This record gives sequence, structure tokens and C-alpha cells, in this order.
Amino acid sequence: MTLATATVRTGSRGPTGGPHGKRIRTTGRSAGTWFLVLPALIPILILSVGPLLYGIALAFTDAQSGRTRSTQWVGGLNFQDLLHDALFWDSFRIGLLWALGVTVPQFVLSLGLALLLNQNLRLRWLARALAIIPWAMPEVVVGIMWRLVYHPDAGVLNETFRDLGLGDGRDWLTGLATALPAVIVVGVWAGMPQTTVALLAGLQNTPHELHEAAALDGAGAWRRFRTVTWPALRPVALSITALNFIWNFNAFALVYVLTSGGPGGRTRLPMLFAYEEAFRYGQFGYAAAMGCVMVAVISVILAAFLVGRLGGGEDR
Repeated sequence: MTLATATVRTGSRGPTGGPHGKRIRTTGRSAGTWFLVLPALIPILILSVGPLLYGIALAFTDAQSGRTRSTQWVGGLNFQDLLHDALFWDSFRIGLLWALGVTVPQFVLSLGLALLLNQNLRLRWLARALAIIPWAMPEVVVGIMWRLVYHPDAGVLNETFRDLGLGDGRDWLTGLATALPAVIVVGVWAGMPQTTVALLAGLQNTPHELHEAAALDGAGAWRRFRTVTWPALRPVALSITALNFIWNFNAFALVYVLTSGGPGGRTRLPMLFAYEEAFRYGQFGYAAAMGCVMVAVISVILAAFLVGRLGGGEDR
């Protein structure tokens, strides 16, 4: 081998021309990407992943309130107790009823409102602004306001019934048969704005030319919605429905202000039950186990829902 040939071969495998050079450039690019993403990842790791892992670990202990009491590792004892806790599973059933009872009407009403706000109406900007007012109100304020609406003596609802001659009204939030439906109505009202905004954004991304072409072909309003609007809106509808189900199942502040879980536990959602176990009775380990079970079950339900929808090609 001549010196020139050796030099050429060595140069062809140099730090910038050969595989090693590509690996160096790729590694440098990856390091730069992680450096840019790191500021966003650090708060997530500290505020979300860290507490989640700590809560999972806490579920395997007998942690209770009190500084002088030592915490012991109990393994799966908390989860065994949960399997036989009828009150917890009853609250889980109520939570599912609440989540479905809020999510379904919320989507239907929001879809109708989004379709209306998408029309070329006079003062449409004002109607859109008014539609998102509940979204701007804190849940505590919404709860207090609706407690006044449902007040048995001076509430707007009962006063309206009296004026219309429909009876003397009733105590909506303390009745065993009316408490959960009354709270569901508030949940639907409070959650409609974000669903409406998401659906309205999906409607505005639908090409207007498709509607014009369908109208020229003689398609009516329902057929245009079924063949043009809904296929374009389906991915947004799927996403917002899944998110709403999670948010509604994990609801706490609104129901706590309205009923505190009463009467007789008829509105005691799983989050309320876990809150009482942790901060009223001091059973932190047991409450953490409840949280783990809720996360696991809801994850399975949502996974089955999404696989069924996406696997069936409904996202297309």
C-alpha cells in the first residue's frame, strides 16, 4: 500500500465524511434537541411524574396523619381492603354515572351550539363571547352561584315554579332522588364552553367548498352534516369526548361546593371519597391506593374506547 493510497483511505473515513462523522452529527443534534426540550420537561417531571410515583409508592404503605407515627411497608394490603370496600365501589359507580351523565349531554348540546355559532348570524361575535363565560368562572364560584339557584326558599328555580303554579318547589341538592341529576345539570353547563370552542374550531377547518358542492348535488342540511361535516369533525369529537370523560370523572371542586358528597353519599364521587379518607380520617396510604385503582380502571376504559374507535377506522 502506498502512502497516497493510505492517506486517501484514511481521509474517506474521517470525522466528517464517514459513518463516525454521521454518528457525531446525529449525537450532537440529539443533544441539542434534548437541551431545548429540557426546560419544558423539568416542570412536568417535578409537578406531575414525581407526585405520581410518590403516590404509587404511598399506596403500598400504611401512611397516616401524625408526625410521630412511623410509616410501614404493607405491600398490597390497601388494595385487598379496597376489593371489599362497598362504599368505595359505590362511589366509583356514582362517578361513572356522573361522568357519562355529564359528558354525553355536554357533547350533544355543545355540538348544537357550535353549529349555531358557525352560521353567519348578526352579533355572532357577542354570542361567542357569551358562550364562553362559564369557562372563565372558577368552579367554586360556579358552585356557589348554582347553590343560590337551587336554594329551596329563595332560589330562582323554585321561585319560577311557584310563579308558574307548578308547586312550592323542592330542595334539589338535599333530595335523594334529585341531588345527582341537579349536580349533573351544573356539570353540563360549566363544561360546555371548552367543548363548544373545540368543536367550533373543527367546524371552521372544514372546507366550505365541500358544503357548496354537496348543496349543488341536492343534499339537504342533514345529509351535508352526515357526509361532509361529521367526517371532518370526528377526530376533534373523539379527542374532546375522551378528555371530557377524564375531566368529569376526576371532578372535585364543583361537587364539593354543591353537596360535599351528600345527601347520604348520593353524590360522593371517587375523588371526594379519597379526599375524605386522606384529609378527614388521615388514611393517606389507603387514599393513595384508591387513586391508583381509579387511574388504572379509567385508563383501561379509555384504552378500550380509543382502540375500538380508531381500530374501526372511525378516525378517518
